[in-house]
Amino acid sequence: MSKTITFKTHYFLFVFIILLASCNNASKKSTIKPTVNKETKALKKILFVVTSHSKKGDTGEKTGYYLGEVSHPWDVLHSAGYEIDFVSPQGGKAPVDAFDMTDSINKKFWDNTTYRNKIEHTKTPSEVNPEDYIAIHYAGGHGAMWDFADNTEIAEIAKQIYENNGVVSAVCHGPAGLVNIKLSNGSYLVDGKKVNAFTNEEEVKVKLEDVVPFLLEDQLIAHGAIFEKSAPFTNHVVSDQRLVTGQNPQSAHSVGKATLNELQKLTKNAQ
Repeated sequence: MSKTITFKTHYFLFVFIILLASCNNASKKSTIKPTVNKETKALKKILFVVTSHSKKGDTGEKTGYYLGEVSHPWDVLHSAGYEIDFVSPQGGKAPVDAFDMTDSINKKFWDNTTYRNKIEHTKTPSEVNPEDYIAIHYAGGHGAMWDFADNTEIAEIAKQIYENNGVVSAVCHGPAGLVNIKLSNGSYLVDGKKVNAFTNEEEVKVKLEDVVPFLLEDQLIAHGAIFEKSAPFTNHVVSDQRLVTGQNPQSAHSVGKATLNELQKLTKNAQ
């Protein structure tokens, strides 16, 4: 008899503990916050720089940013999950050059209402917080030769992004924005790094060597760049110490891929 009572007592005590635990869990359920999946945390953004300049010197010819040098890197980086903002020296609507809608990537970019609106309402440099960005990309187009090199505000933004362990990329005439960037130690960003850009030979071939305010290849070399190049209008991209540069419009897609590769290295190293 005593064994039966002891068994029943233990049984009911066990059931009571289970029920009590269930009630406690139920009462806490509404206050428990879901665990944040670090893999879905929003990525830092990428800043694209485009020119505000619309004339090729005194030639009377129009210019601006080269559409493919925006759209192709955008396609690679946006597809990888990065949000992209646009800045120009003057802000507002940026002039566009080489408006080729037979290029499917150009058309994809231009038909994207969100990004079409962004590039037609670019930020001014004063509206940009470098802390928001993990990379900065300078798109080319001959206009960049007139308003990139001496823009100290955008150079400071690029310097801060780079020194925050970010990536700097540029293509074709976009590296005009790199020539005068100085780091905190006083050295030029390009000094001692492998770099390429629109070459002297390519400038001669488009008959603008006497129109542009300086030859990009010469200026980069003057500031310490180790200049690499291929035959004119050949796809050529080089990456060196989080600096990615491409030679011409034909290199734009590869610049996007190389930039993404550098960003993936940063992510891997941070894990």
